[in-house]
Amino acid sequence: MQQYGLVGYPLKHSFSQRFFTDKFRQEQIDAVYRNFEIADIALLPGIIRENPDLSGLNVTIPYKEVVMPYLDNISPDAAAIGAINVIKIEWTDGKPYLTGYNSDVIGFQYSISPLLNPQIHHKALILGTGGASKAVRQGLLNLGIEATYVSRKRKDNVLAYEDLSGQVMREHTVIVNCTPLGTFPDVDTAPDIPYNLLTTNHLLYDLVYNPAETKFLRLGKEQGATVKNGYEMLELQALAAWDIWNS
Repeated sequence: MQQYGLVGYPLKHSFSQRFFTDKFRQEQIDAVYRNFEIADIALLPGIIRENPDLSGLNVTIPYKEVVMPYLDNISPDAAAIGAINVIKIEWTDGKPYLTGYNSDVIGFQYSISPLLNPQIHHKALILGTGGASKAVRQGLLNLGIEATYVSRKRKDNVLAYEDLSGQVMREHTVIVNCTPLGTFPDVDTAPDIPYNLLTTNHLLYDLVYNPAETKFLRLGKEQGATVKNGYEMLELQALAAWDIWNS
């Protein structure tokens, strides 16, 4: 039986395990999907050695970046992004060969592209600077949109929230939340952007999908902005991972 799994910490609510378990059952695929909750990425080689049926892994917070030294090969897209969320495992004479990919960029691109208007969507703000934000930035660049990071502290090529002036908000009509703010149960939190400066030209995309409408999206919708959560992105990146494992 083929085996797949998710590596991360903590793994309280695993979308991936639910998604793939349902997929295997519905499509009568002889496979199993397990959660590997590890407190240190250094435990990864041991998990792979102990599970010689493993054909692939998903990688989630906080290991998307630090997992890279444990891989034998990295796809060009993943190398450019600097973050991994899919590992393909190929076995030869009992030895695993690990290749890292990033399917987040695929899921994000396909999910946001139908909402983009080339007449008004030229620049984007990416809220947060973690592993997922790097895939989002690459996806935006692939779609021809200039992207700027926003964080709590101003750094080189990174704006602080206090820098979001009227001019910045007018120019950057796509805003993507890559922070966990607003995730259940902390539903009353939201990124500290000037929501009063949003217009009908703005598109707000939230990687958070639980709840379906975060405070970030609700406040944007109240200003007439187009909004979308990250659930479809999750589904699309999972399907892309399946294609990678079976290519």
